[in-house]
Amino acid sequence: MKYAILGSAGQIGAHLTEYIRSQGHTVNTFDIMNFEYQDLRIDYAIDAYIDRSDFAFFLAFDVGGSQYLKSYQNTFSFIDNNVRIMTNTFRALRDLGKPFIFASSQMSNMHWSSYGALKSVGEHYCRALNSPIVKFWNVYGVEKDPKKTHVITDFVKMAVNKLPICMRTNGTEERQFLYADDCSEALYKMSQQYDKLSRLSEYHISSFEWVSVNHVAETISQCCGGATIIPSQEEDTVQRDNRNEPNRFILTEDIWTPKIPLTEGIRRIVEYETQLCNSQKSTSVKEFLH
Repeated sequence: MKYAILGSAGQIGAHLTEYIRSQGHTVNTFDIMNFEYQDLRIDYAIDAYIDRSDFAFFLAFDVGGSQYLKSYQNTFSFIDNNVRIMTNTFRALRDLGKPFIFASSQMSNMHWSSYGALKSVGEHYCRALNSPIVKFWNVYGVEKDPKKTHVITDFVKMAVNKLPICMRTNGTEERQFLYADDCSEALYKMSQQYDKLSRLSEYHISSFEWVSVNHVAETISQCCGGATIIPSQEEDTVQRDNRNEPNRFILTEDIWTPKIPLTEGIRRIVEYETQLCNSQKSTSVKEFLH
């Protein structure tokens, strides 16, 4: 089977690309981080990639962690980028008649957030094209774009570089964190059962476990030799007082269940960031000696 992964260089897309290839399938990757011409804001940029694929994962979006959203989501360029990405991609999916899964968010009902409102628009496109609604809950994993990193990667980078974990909030807010490999397995299984998926109920891909950001920081500190944690006095404003509860439909339908504990996912990111840090230090030493 041939898959198109739109946003293949992103946090989820990179994991999904590797996972689907491990299952013996062909992946047509597409991401502006790969080549400038792979820009979904350009009309007709995507048609040939979707046309030679059997199934498409629409993961591409102009988005990042809470700090990125806080400073950028209410700007014209953020809204315009994502509107153009959706308009061009959904048009191509409609014209070519390809089955697809769009990555929505558990924040899609939070219309005070332009990010949430845009994901809600994406869900309306899905309904119009008879595609299931799939919502992601705080998926984390290895990230390679330093401008868009999320909370777990932010904390790990600080700890690995022997810095204190400086939090942007007091850490009392709770989230449901899911490792990207678990998310990849869920998406793959859904693609394999696509015709059987409900169009009436939502599929929430989550760990289904609430943990505080304080707990995340403490876990990372333990993995990194006891890094100091410095909380902020600010309360979380990204999701305010709106706390959704995930729909467990994907579990009751016996399609997929999460497997990777938070501690294991964090350990993998610590290992990656440690190797990256050591590599950068080695390169700096070599440049200094020469």
